[in-house]
Amino acid sequence: MVVPRVQAAIAHAFGDEFRDTDPVIRPSQFADIQVNAAMALARNVGLPPREAAARIVEALDVDGLCSLVEVSGPGFINLTLDGSWIQELLNASEPAGDAARPAPLHRVVVDYSSPNVAKEMHVGHLRTTVVGDSIVRVLEALGHTVIRQNHIGDWGTPFGMLIEHWLEVGEDSPDAALLIDDPSAFYQAARAKFDASTPETDGFATRARLRVVSLQAGDPETFAVWQRLVAQSKRYFNAIYTVLGISLTDDHIAGESSYDAHLAQLCQELEERGIARISEGALCTFPAGFTGRDGDPLPLIIRKSDGGYGYGTTDLATIRYRVRDLSADRVLYVVGAPQNVHLRMVMATARDAGWLPDAVEATHVQIGNVLGEDGKILKSRAGNPVKLMALLQEAVDRARAVIDASRPELSDAERAVTARQVGIGAVKYADLSTGHDTEYVFDFDRMLALTGNTGPYVQYAAARIRSILRKAGELDRHVGAAAGAAPAATIAVVEPAERALALHLLEYDATLQKVGELLEPHRLCAYLFELAQLFTAFYEQCPVLKAEDTVRESRLALCGVVLRRLSGGLDLLGIETPENM
Repeated sequence: MVVPRVQAAIAHAFGDEFRDTDPVIRPSQFADIQVNAAMALARNVGLPPREAAARIVEALDVDGLCSLVEVSGPGFINLTLDGSWIQELLNASEPAGDAARPAPLHRVVVDYSSPNVAKEMHVGHLRTTVVGDSIVRVLEALGHTVIRQNHIGDWGTPFGMLIEHWLEVGEDSPDAALLIDDPSAFYQAARAKFDASTPETDGFATRARLRVVSLQAGDPETFAVWQRLVAQSKRYFNAIYTVLGISLTDDHIAGESSYDAHLAQLCQELEERGIARISEGALCTFPAGFTGRDGDPLPLIIRKSDGGYGYGTTDLATIRYRVRDLSADRVLYVVGAPQNVHLRMVMATARDAGWLPDAVEATHVQIGNVLGEDGKILKSRAGNPVKLMALLQEAVDRARAVIDASRPELSDAERAVTARQVGIGAVKYADLSTGHDTEYVFDFDRMLALTGNTGPYVQYAAARIRSILRKAGELDRHVGAAAGAAPAATIAVVEPAERALALHLLEYDATLQKVGELLEPHRLCAYLFELAQLFTAFYEQCPVLKAEDTVRESRLALCGVVLRRLSGGLDLLGIETPENM
C-alpha cells in the first residue's frame, strides 16, 4: 500500500519517467516504515538526497494512512502509520493469501522431486521435493493454476538389466520386494550380476542388452514387466511422499518414458531446420553463448553416436510438451544447481526451435547441496548417499525422545503424532529456511531446537496460542473462523507490542506475493519466525487471560489471528501444526 503512493509521489515530483523507481521499504527503530528512494534518485534528478526526499514528501499523499512523515539521515523518509488505520485494516478482514492476488495470473508447470525407478530416494532428493512442493502451494494460494510434473527416471538402458533380474528372481520373491523396501539393494544386485556376467558363463549382460532393445521395440512381455517395476517403485515413492506430507500423486508422474515416441521426430525436425548438426558422430545443437574451457562452442547432444537418446533429447521433448500441450506460460524446474548449464542450453535450443516462445518464462530454481558436518555432501558412514527414509525416521525418533521427556502426561498416541509432526517439520523447515540455491549443513540438534529460526520454534508458538485459547474456552471460536474472515472480536491496537504484531500480520500478503514472484520459500520462513518472536514479546508484555473483559476479548482475538496465520503459513510450507508441544 505504501510503495504505490511513494511511486506516485516520485512521478509527481520528478516526472513519469521515474514512476517505476523501486523504493526500498524496511522497518526502522525511529518509525514503522523507512523508505529509501531519494538516494538512488538524487543523481538522476540532480539534487542532494535530502532535498530529493523533501520533494517526494511534499508530493506524498498519505492522508488517513500516516500520522507522521519526516525526512531523516542522508535522505531517508520515515513513516509512522496511523494507529486507527492499522486497527481498522486489521479488523476489516484477516490478512489472507488471496486478498491481493497478483495480476496477471499464470498457468505454471512445476517440475520437482524426479526420483529414479528402482533407486532409493536419498537426501539429495529432499530439497527438490520439499522446495518444489512449497512453491506449488504458495502459487496456488496466490490464485495461479499449477500443474505438478514428477519427471521420474523410468526409461533407458539400465532397465534391461533390471527387467532381466526381476524375471530371474521372480515377482513374488523377497528380492523383488526390495523395490518397495530397499530399492537400491535391488538395483545393486542387478548391477552386480551385469558387471560379473560374461558370455561364457551366464550371459546375463547379453540378455540385458537384448532386453533393452525389446523394451524400446514395445515387446509385450518386456513392457509388462517394466510396468510392474514402475508400479513397485511408485509404492516406494508414495511412502516417502506420505511421510513428508508432499502433495505429489501418481497423476502427476510424467516420466522419461512419456516422451520416448517423440524423440526421433524431434531430432529430425531440429536437423531439418538447421538447428542441429552432426558433430563427432552425434547429433548436437550449439546454442549461442555456451562455450567449453577451450573456448569452443559447447554441444547439447540430442542423439548419441550409437543412435541412443540422452537427457537433452528428453528435456527438449518435455519443454515442448509443457508449452504446446499443457499451455504453460511459466515453467519452473526445481532441480539441482549442477544442472544449470544443461537446462539453460535446453531452454536456449527450445527458444531457437520456437517451442519456447518469448512470452513463456522458463526458470531453473536451483537447489543447493545438503552438507555434513565436514562441509562435504552428506554421506553415510559407509560413504553412500544417506537414505531419505532412514533420515526421516531418525528425525521422528529424536523428536519422540524430546516429547516423551517434556510431555509425559500426553497419551502414547498423542506423543507419537506430535513427534512425527515436529520431527518431519524440523527437517523440512531447516531446508526451506535456507535460500534454495545455497548449501546448508544438516544438523539434527539445530533443526530440533526450540530456539532460533527453526520449525519447532514456530510450531511451539502456535501450540502455545492453542493452549491459551483452550484455557479461555474459546479455541473453537477463534480457530474455526473462515480464511479471510474478520477476527472473532474487535481488536484494539494500543500497546507497542500489539502494534508491532498487528503491523507484521498486515505484511502477510506482500510476503506471499514476493515468495511467488521470486520463488523463495525462505522468505515465508523468515516471516513466520518473526511473527512467532513478535507474539512471544506481545504475550510477555500484554496479559491475555488476566486482562479486563474488553481487553481480554481483544487480545484473545489477536491471538486467534496469529494462530491462523502461523498454521496457514506452515501449511504453505507443507508443515503440520501440532495440537500440543
